[in-house]
Order: sequence, then structure tokens, then C-alpha cells
Amino acid sequence: MSEAGGWPAGVVARPIDKGDVDALAVLYAAVEEAEDNGENYDADDLLEELADPDLDLAADTLALWSGDQIVGSAIVNCHPGAVETDRVSIGGFVHPSWRRRGLGRRLVSWGAERAQVLHLARNPDVPGVLQIGGNVNTPGIAELAADFGMTPARYFFSMECDLAQPIPAVTEPDGLQLVAFDPKWDEATRVAHNTAFLDHWGSNPRDSEFWKRWVTEARAFRGPMSWLLLDGDVVASYALGHEYVADTEATGIRELYVGQVGTLREYRGRGLARTVLASALAAAKADGYERASLGVDAENPTGALGLYERLGFVVRRKFVSYNKPMA
Repeated sequence: MSEAGGWPAGVVARPIDKGDVDALAVLYAAVEEAEDNGENYDADDLLEELADPDLDLAADTLALWSGDQIVGSAIVNCHPGAVETDRVSIGGFVHPSWRRRGLGRRLVSWGAERAQVLHLARNPDVPGVLQIGGNVNTPGIAELAADFGMTPARYFFSMECDLAQPIPAVTEPDGLQLVAFDPKWDEATRVAHNTAFLDHWGSNPRDSEFWKRWVTEARAFRGPMSWLLLDGDVVASYALGHEYVADTEATGIRELYVGQVGTLREYRGRGLARTVLASALAAAKADGYERASLGVDAENPTGALGLYERLGFVVRRKFVSYNKPMA
């Protein structure tokens, strides 16, 4: 190990800079090739993530360089406004050819220290939880989590639907209006999402700025592939679609990612989620998309997994969130 920071000889650690996105994209691509996480990033995707106003690049990020190659990275994310639990995540990767050298352990150790600082600064009045996550098949992730006293807290499925298959027909429920997303419904959709997910594990309400940045004004958002059921001026149910160009370039398959699906509690049991989701799938198919995907909590309390399976989605990958309470 080198004397500076305890990193292996030849490894230089410094914060991530926006000028690093090309090298960071190469690291992410190497990890995707090795692990098949279904996640591809281009430089523009990474620039969007690094522009997060809650992210202090100098303090919350770290890149490990060997020459002109990034061989490891970590980003600590903590957003203010946590209501019941402040879940501070450490996201990052080690290049497959650089694993088993202690880099991941050092990155998590650094991230855990920074997470504690962020928790106390931004959400000190609610319990803090440190979390890392990844594909259940990622080599060494379970052992790494255990070394830091972290245990599996939740499992998530990544599901896919081949749009070549028939899409179920939908009818507009009595008393409700089925419409494609329009910006005039943006705030009502945000309110509906916050309300619908109050009973979901790990969910925190999102303010208007966060919602616009990461959902409806994000580069990937596709309004015509997003559908709502309206009860007057209330969004009763919604399914919001996204398209990641880097995924299409990497796989050759045009895919609609359904990032948000929800129904207000008082409207559940009427098949509304099926209606908006099937509408999104039909619109995507008509526009030339070949596949749809989404992620679901394996223990989702609303029975979402069964709904998705009935619409033709199948489990493609399994991910795990490892958690540990913070003092």
C-alpha cells in the first residue's frame, strides 16, 4: 500500500470533477459488461447527475485514478427533507480488473464517514441509515457489506416486458379521465406521487425542485409515454416513462423505462395502475419501442409485482439494499 491515504501504489485519490465524465463513463461501462446490471451511462447522463445541487463534488465524491484511468469511484448522496428515516447512500464501483485489492473497502469507509457528516448536517432530527446496494450477483458485495456491519434490508426486482407481445386493451374507468402527461399536471402528479408512496419502504416526499430535476424535466423523461388518470384536478393514478439513449446505444434495443407508477390509496382496487401502465406500453409500442422495463420492491405493499407479471413483465435481475443504522 502507498503511504498517501493507504491506497495501493500508483493509485491517486481525488474528488470527481465534471471534466472526468468521459473517464467515469468508461469505468461504468466496464462494470456493466462484467455484471449486467442493465445500466448504461454516457457523459451527458453523468453530467446531469453531477449537477445535483445537493451534491458537493469536492466533499461528496471520490475517484481513484491509475494513470489516465478511473479504477474506482464513490458518491455519497443525502437529500434534505427526510421525514421518518434519512437514508444516506454510497454509490460507486471498482473496475473489475482492480478488485480484491481493498479499494472497495476503502471507498466504503470513506463514504461512511462522509455520510455521518451529511446526516447530522441535513436531517439530524430523524434516524439515519447508511446504505449500499447492488446486483445480488456482484462479486464480494455481501462480504463487503458484512464487514461494515450492514445487513440485507430489502430486495428489488428489475423487470422487462417484450413489446412484441399483445398489449392489453384498456377502457377509461367511470368518472375518471385518461390523458397523456401534460406539464400543466406536473405539480398534481408530484403531489399524487408523494401521497401514494407514503406507505412504501424508503420513500421520502420530494419537493418541486427535486421532482422537476430528476423526473419531469430530466433529459430522459418522455411525456407522450407517460399517462395519468384524472379525477377532476386530482391525479388518481399515473405511470411515467423515461428513455435512456445510452441504453439504446449499448444494447441496440429501444426501451421505455417506467420510472414511477402509483395510485392514491382511496382509488386502489379498481385496476387504475393497470390502465395507466398499459396505456404507456401501448404508446411506446406505437412509437417504435421494443421493450419496457421497471423496478419494483420485492415486498411492495400494493401487490405491484403481480400486476406487472400479468401485464407481461418478467424478472430479469435482482438487487439488494444493505443497511446499517447511523448514530
